[in-house]
Amino acid sequence: MGLFFGTDGLRGKVNEELTQDIAYKIGNALSMLKENPTVIIGADTRISNSYLALSVASGAMSGGAHVIDIGVVPTAGIAYITKKIKADYGVVISASHNSGEYNGIKVFDKNGYKLGEKEEERIERCFIRTKTNEFPNIGTYEQNFNLSKLYKNFLISSSKNSLKGMTIVLDGAYGAAHKIAPEVFRKLGANVVAANCSENGLKINENCGALYPENLVKKVFRYKADVGFAFDGDSDRLIAVDEKGNIINGDEIIYGLAIYLKEQGKLNKDTVVGTSHTNMAIEDNLKERGINLVRTDIGDKYVLAKLVEKNYSIGGEQSGHIILKDLATTGDGILAAIIVSNMLIEQKKTMSEAFGVELYPQSNKNVIVEDKFRVMNSEELSKEIVKYNTQLSGKGRLMIRASGTEPKIRVMVESKDNELNEKIANAMVELIKNINN
Repeated sequence: MGLFFGTDGLRGKVNEELTQDIAYKIGNALSMLKENPTVIIGADTRISNSYLALSVASGAMSGGAHVIDIGVVPTAGIAYITKKIKADYGVVISASHNSGEYNGIKVFDKNGYKLGEKEEERIERCFIRTKTNEFPNIGTYEQNFNLSKLYKNFLISSSKNSLKGMTIVLDGAYGAAHKIAPEVFRKLGANVVAANCSENGLKINENCGALYPENLVKKVFRYKADVGFAFDGDSDRLIAVDEKGNIINGDEIIYGLAIYLKEQGKLNKDTVVGTSHTNMAIEDNLKERGINLVRTDIGDKYVLAKLVEKNYSIGGEQSGHIILKDLATTGDGILAAIIVSNMLIEQKKTMSEAFGVELYPQSNKNVIVEDKFRVMNSEELSKEIVKYNTQLSGKGRLMIRASGTEPKIRVMVESKDNELNEKIANAMVELIKNINN
């Protein structure tokens, strides 16, 4: 990672870590990396989006870029449209699952892939100077909200079946999926119950969406729905709820879809990509079905890199990033929900039948720290990690990592003994707090 970019672009509180000046520099850097590029900009619903989008646009135009602002679009929509119209870059203004005071900037290349770490470092090196073209060679700016229809049509075409007869609850998290997701599912014939599907940047991700699926459970019961789908602010995550009210996380969705793809002969090399956080029960159950699990570091860009490198078909994270590599170039919550719905129609199964798997209990805790790098490099922390992993050897694991987007240390303990998980997790939290102080 660079000085500014983390595991998923650049992110921070607006006008603190993420300023108008940084947004300008990112836009300007794109005009240095390529002569007179075409740059697409899209965003979720945050109230700071125009503020930052126009800053990126100004920076890009000062170096001669042609900027096309396509309005509120999911992150996967920017990736798709960038590739579809052969733009040079696609820029997403979004802080994904974070609350409204945060925002972020993600950059996609002409092929619809997020820029890698080397490309992000090249952007950062451009921050030391500014490219300013003289009149009349400054760039241009236009708004074209109709371009989002290209993504909408792609989503509709990705469904092989009518979803008529299905009742589906969609939680849009007041974010980028708020309009397009209900429209697409209704077009496919589903009876849609739309929750938190209005444009309200002040409430984005607030007690709703993929981070709070327990609220979706209530609506699934109330409307006797077949399934509920919850997205996050930029709709690159998907968490589901089955007809019995069970929450289905990203690990479980990948598990079910992997089996489905294998049965269709579409699971390349009979392998799935997960992360170091993927539940051990998923790995064990997939192995019983002749499917291998390959793990990467946490971060959907690492999952995608492995998918592309080895030509695997599907991968993702427990948090709900689902990447269907043969269909898309990035995580897409709406697309994954469509494929899940098609699977249920074709197999004539309920959500609980198709995606039911007993996971090993995990204890996940977050500790806010002042200097996450100092904490992670602590010798005392390293010794305790070795001690507990030795204790858990063969029956569980302890994982400590620094968040790539927030000032937090994340603690995860996994084994079949939930009481032991909590005991170890609480001990590690106290240790991290002491080191931080």
